[in-house]
Amino acid sequence: MRFDLTDLLLFRNIAEAGSITRGAERSNLALAAASTRIRQMEESLGAALLVRRRQGVSLTQPGMTFLQHARTLLDQTERLQEDMGRYTDGLAGHIRVLSNTNALTEFLPEALSAFLAAHPHVSVDLEERLSGEIVGLIAEGAAEIGIVAGTVDRGALETFPFRRDRFVLVVAQDHPLAGGEAQIPFATILDHEFVGLDRSSALQRFLAAKAARAGRPLRLRVQLRSFDGVCRLVECGVGVGVVPETTAQRAKRIMKIAAIPLSDAWAERELFLCVRSYAGLTPLARELVNHLQHN
Repeated sequence: MRFDLTDLLLFRNIAEAGSITRGAERSNLALAAASTRIRQMEESLGAALLVRRRQGVSLTQPGMTFLQHARTLLDQTERLQEDMGRYTDGLAGHIRVLSNTNALTEFLPEALSAFLAAHPHVSVDLEERLSGEIVGLIAEGAAEIGIVAGTVDRGALETFPFRRDRFVLVVAQDHPLAGGEAQIPFATILDHEFVGLDRSSALQRFLAAKAARAGRPLRLRVQLRSFDGVCRLVECGVGVGVVPETTAQRAKRIMKIAAIPLSDAWAERELFLCVRSYAGLTPLARELVNHLQHN
């Protein structure tokens, strides 16, 4: 029974992506090569690790056990690289961070850039996820630091305040909703066409789920990769959009748009840093948590 780090990393990526294809992409492997590696791992162990379905894969019980050990070994390897990197001219550390869309676009760029400027030999692997997904992945040890909305149950994770924000509806200044209600429920705007983010974005999946709960589809007319892009097309009258209030206030300085706060409880965004165990973090990861709290 012999596995290399590529095998372990591939399996972790497949488990987290729920797909052999996406796991192979994250591992920079061809699909055929990834499938062969998984098959050889299963043959070596004498047990199936994955249940393969048309829409993706899920873990068997042996697969869950294997994933737990794979994460432990990969974490130990990363810590080894971090410690040994201090004696080389290369990177001295690596930190994996999971973040929801709001924090990723509005708050992390400035805070992370300051941290990385002060630590030129450190790299940060930053991935966007839904807050609920982040809690589970941090609890499993898939990443060191998560940033989630305060509306999700954070379980036994250790948490620290990060930022506050809220989602607002943005419309063109000549839109019928502009200058009307002081607040508006999300369910009442589902008759309108939306300008949104790419379907893979955590926020867009979140809003689509909220629309589905209201028994309505989210009528997306166009999808973009940034909140600023959403505001620009809203200004042109293409549709309405939902963005963080910080984005809307910045955009209003240069665009003819209006912002209307959403009255839904989930629109209030108190963001938290979460970790499985602060004491168990590497010194660099602890330093990043402290930096994000105060910068």
